[in-house]
Amino acid sequence: MPEYAGEYPALYPSLSGLDEVLPERPRAFHIMTKPIGALCNLDCTYCFYLRKEDRYPEHRGSAWRMSDELLEEYVRQYIAAQQVPEVHFAWQGGEPTLLGVGFFRRVVELQRQYRQPGMVIHNAFQTNGTLLDDEWCEFLHQHHFLIGLSVDGPPAIHDHYRVNKGQRGSFEAVRRGLELLRQHQVEHNLLCVVNDYNSRFPLEVYRFFRDELDERFYQFIPAIEFLPAGGVTPWSVRPEAYGEFLCAIFDEWVRRDVGQRYVQIFDVALRGWCGLDPGLCVFSKHCGNALALEHNGDLYSCDHFVTDHNRLGNIVDVPLADLVAGPLQRKFGRDKCDALPDYCRRCEVRFVCNGGCPKDRFIKTPDGEAGLNYLCAGYRRFFNHIDPAMKFMAAELRNQRPPANVMAWLRARELPQAAVTTVGRNDACPCGSGRKYKQCCGARGR
Repeated sequence: MPEYAGEYPALYPSLSGLDEVLPERPRAFHIMTKPIGALCNLDCTYCFYLRKEDRYPEHRGSAWRMSDELLEEYVRQYIAAQQVPEVHFAWQGGEPTLLGVGFFRRVVELQRQYRQPGMVIHNAFQTNGTLLDDEWCEFLHQHHFLIGLSVDGPPAIHDHYRVNKGQRGSFEAVRRGLELLRQHQVEHNLLCVVNDYNSRFPLEVYRFFRDELDERFYQFIPAIEFLPAGGVTPWSVRPEAYGEFLCAIFDEWVRRDVGQRYVQIFDVALRGWCGLDPGLCVFSKHCGNALALEHNGDLYSCDHFVTDHNRLGNIVDVPLADLVAGPLQRKFGRDKCDALPDYCRRCEVRFVCNGGCPKDRFIKTPDGEAGLNYLCAGYRRFFNHIDPAMKFMAAELRNQRPPANVMAWLRARELPQAAVTTVGRNDACPCGSGRKYKQCCGARGR
């Protein structure tokens, strides 16, 4: 592995990565575990999962908490089913901190009990951060949890939709949580839900994360909720707006922040330009190896398909590994590719997009075929926009050079032509790389 591989961790996945193809019994799979179901202390306007509480109307109070018996059964089965040396647990909600630190102390204890010799256990934990305190952060640091912290931008932008039960903004509470994560050196990244409002302010959001919060790792997740009567909710991001949002941030990142700041969708795209599976279920050719487990042991095909049709069963009644390998789930995974409309199959960016998430395939193609992704126009705009820079970075990786060279390459491309014509072949390249022009931008055929 090149020494600069750490710049792009998504390009060099561990052996615990999901299978690129879909064998009947996958070597590894991923579960989004929801031990407190949909319960949350916030009331974010766009949160589709809050309404999943209606699936279990009989559950009240402690009934929403995963029992100790079920937790042990889940940890045991999940570890036993993974045929890889590294096992990744993911904990979400609702808001998992509502369970208290003691619940996750028990998680770690059970993981130690059932861990196989030589196996490494990882934990990821998604939170709104408002309930974090010193005890939480000491625990998270001690046990190397990776935290995904939800932040939607500067205070006024964040608070537009991310409100508490009293409908007041949550930003200041989130900021306190972020400061505690930093003080205790807890590994974390920012998860930004891109909605109809903050999509209007891409650079304000990105620069706030970079310059004000001084954070390095970001995910930009589109908010989309389809209405049964047709169309989407008012807070759903519009396709063109999402594409322009990503393009604006990319243009700033690729000129000054490559190798210093990391944006998930940019890393995923670079995998695609390197000829690899994108490595994120949304853009992978197949899906089906990323499931969701509810607090009562019900297993669903995906976090976005918690429906009667996609309930695979309960892990108390049927072993987890058998549910994952069952025909309903294997078909669910294959359908992502098999059900692509012809319009997608002919698309020039299919190699990196693969039709996007099946949950968003609810519009028709220009010729009237069903199954086109709602975000198609935005994805197509974005992936075509980044093509020249991605081709350059992929070529740098193939030639054992750091992709961050793209910043100097772009500076040279954007110099006035007159300045370039005065540069001799043996002169220092004007891009600032420190190499001769003939060995740098001159060799790349500006």
